[in-house]
Amino acid sequence: MILDHPGVSEIVRHDPRYASEAYEFLFEALAHTQQMLDRVPVKVEPDPGPQYHVSGPELLRGACDLALQEFGLLAKTVFHQWGIHRTDDIGEIVFNLIEAELLSKTDSDDRNDFHDVFDLDRTLSDGYTIPLEEVSWAKRGRK
Repeated sequence: MILDHPGVSEIVRHDPRYASEAYEFLFEALAHTQQMLDRVPVKVEPDPGPQYHVSGPELLRGACDLALQEFGLLAKTVFHQWGIHRTDDIGEIVFNLIEAELLSKTDSDDRNDFHDVFDLDRTLSDGYTIPLEEVSWAKRGRK
């Protein structure tokens, strides 16, 4: 689900390295990560507070998890289409959103939090598994 968040087109105009879909995906990945970590804000607030904060490595893991859920074996290809090749690229997107005041950060957050955290391509290709529920559903459909 792409949100078409206001302000993203302005960011892309200033920094065309990444597709607008990459920025929209990051909003979804943040919400997904907060849900994974049970840090979902009760209501939407401009500054929800540190109890809902997600670190760079946490966001990276959540983004990969969501990408694998949404795109499966195509996750790496989709990321490459959007200009995302390394964990550092996700950090650049995050900090572009912060500079545009579309995301907030703590004093301790830094671009280096995203630097070479893991091999993104490997995580997106080796990390994919087909859940057993899907396999058993597919077998039932063939009968």
